[in-house]
Amino acid sequence: MRKIFIFLLTFILFISLISHNTKAKSSPPKVSADGVVLMDATTGDILYSKNKDSKYPPASTTKIMTALLALENCKLDDVVTVGKKPPFADGSKICILKDEKLTVKDLLYGLLLQSANDCAEALAEHISGSTEEFAKLMNKRAAELGCKNTNFVNPHGLYDDNHRTSALDLALILKELTKYPEYKEISTTSMYYIEPTAKSKEKRPLWNKNKLIQKNSKYYYEGCEGGKTGYTIQSKHSYVAIASRNGQRLIAILLHDSERTYWSDVRKLFDYGFDNFTLESFYLEGDSLGDYTLNENTKIPLLCAENFYYVKGNTSTEVPQFKINNKDLNKESFKRGDNILTAAVTYNNEAIGTLKIASGVNYSPKSFLMPLGNNYDDKFLNILKISGYVVSVLLAIVFILRIRKKIRDRKRRKNRKENTLYMYNSKTRSK
Repeated sequence: MRKIFIFLLTFILFISLISHNTKAKSSPPKVSADGVVLMDATTGDILYSKNKDSKYPPASTTKIMTALLALENCKLDDVVTVGKKPPFADGSKICILKDEKLTVKDLLYGLLLQSANDCAEALAEHISGSTEEFAKLMNKRAAELGCKNTNFVNPHGLYDDNHRTSALDLALILKELTKYPEYKEISTTSMYYIEPTAKSKEKRPLWNKNKLIQKNSKYYYEGCEGGKTGYTIQSKHSYVAIASRNGQRLIAILLHDSERTYWSDVRKLFDYGFDNFTLESFYLEGDSLGDYTLNENTKIPLLCAENFYYVKGNTSTEVPQFKINNKDLNKESFKRGDNILTAAVTYNNEAIGTLKIASGVNYSPKSFLMPLGNNYDDKFLNILKISGYVVSVLLAIVFILRIRKKIRDRKRRKNRKENTLYMYNSKTRSK
């Protein structure tokens, strides 16, 4: 009896432990930052958020926008001549000097690895002429990316009452920045040296402050592709990071953290995202989407114009659905590969995006040829070849007939000539 009781107790504890672990995996972790977003970098889907639209001072996480604009407007080997203001920037810096010549690449390493405010100002002046004009460019680009709660007044994030952004807006900016492979290369470099210049005879060592990419750190996170810290007394602690696993890439944003737990919190956010969600392909570029009927005699084969991905919860059994937005194409002309339609995509009864649809054939209202089968180009070429053969045969027949006609005409002329000569001779003899 005692053995049975021990067995049952052990079994109950085991089941409870499994249940606890399952619940822990499916529940978002608790994080101390006031503004939080966990986003899929491919689709932009929000996997978890807290106060995602609230405005906070972002401190040095501002520098991801400065880095984005530098990569969009400069080449890495462009040479920057440092102005008189950047060397006097407050806060963190690498002590660049007036009239010193540095490459954009060097300044980006200083910006992202050492969070150097002097590098931020040097890049801003190089791109826009002044930090004030650069702030206007920052806000313009932020609006283009869909940021609705952002106002930048400087390129580095030193505290200003009017310098604000939200966790969602920073995620949108980082999502765009991750499209540049140069960002990943810079942000995952543990140590970088700026070579001596005419103004500085010593190498400048730059050590990456992002603990998630340092393999000797207890916070090291495999798959981390970059991150940026930020801190001022008023802004508190902030941190943004990106990580990938099994083809899926996640963005984590933590703003206004008074407890400074962002190193461990971001790891928990990434684990939650990767453990509970996967990136799935709905349709890939070139996939067949069926036919679109123009009229009783005309059907247009449809192709997916670009890859479409969606984020699937690991416990979900649903699949996306799409509905084509009808459009009258009868009077339009288009070529194979031209985008002609769109479709609304829903998943779990929620809209998740728009599918772009291309034509699988050439079409014009006056003439339309739709090859059969999946390989439309090959079919079309085969038809052209067959048509060529038919035309060649017809031309050959016409040519032969013309030759035969010429031969017959020549014989007729010869016979007429012979008959004329015979009649002439006959008349001559009779005389």
